Amino acid sequence: MRQTIILLIFILSIPIVTFAQNQDLQIGSGVNQLKNYLGGAYYDYSDPHEVNIKVAVWGYVRYPGKFIIPAYSSVQDLLSYAGGPTDETHLDELRLIRSNSDSTKTIIKINYKDFLFDKDVTSIDKTTQLKAGDVLLASGAPRFYLKDYLSYILSIASLLISFTILIRQK
Repeated sequence: MRQTIILLIFILSIPIVTFAQNQDLQIGSGVNQLKNYLGGAYYDYSDPHEVNIKVAVWGYVRYPGKFIIPAYSSVQDLLSYAGGPTDETHLDELRLIRSNSDSTKTIIKINYKDFLFDKDVTSIDKTTQLKAGDVLLASGAPRFYLKDYLSYILSIASLLISFTILIRQK
């Protein structure tokens, strides 16, 4: 009898230990955990009544960093939590990097450019659900506008004029 009780306690404790080992899952709000975090971009959009996951957003978004969000959130929600893409973002090259249980990584490509510029809204895959530990990578490249080019040209011209005046005064 005593052995069966010990065995039963052991079997029931396995899911609890496994759940506790996953640092990217939490139940309820993580507001108290923010006191222990010392730096970087850390955003808490957790739902205190649901299971929350920790995900990250890197790249060309307004607020890149680590996020605590409800487990029912989608990629669109995460992109919105991050402040949306900047104008340098390549919306056809968003990538969701997912860690698998066998320590491999899976890259899921997401194309929002079709969604923005086509009339067909079925181009977005609504089945892409976020999981704990996912990283959304918003790739892009800095864009230079006419004002940027003018700023560089005027800076160089100002420097050359200053050196010319300095040399002529001697």
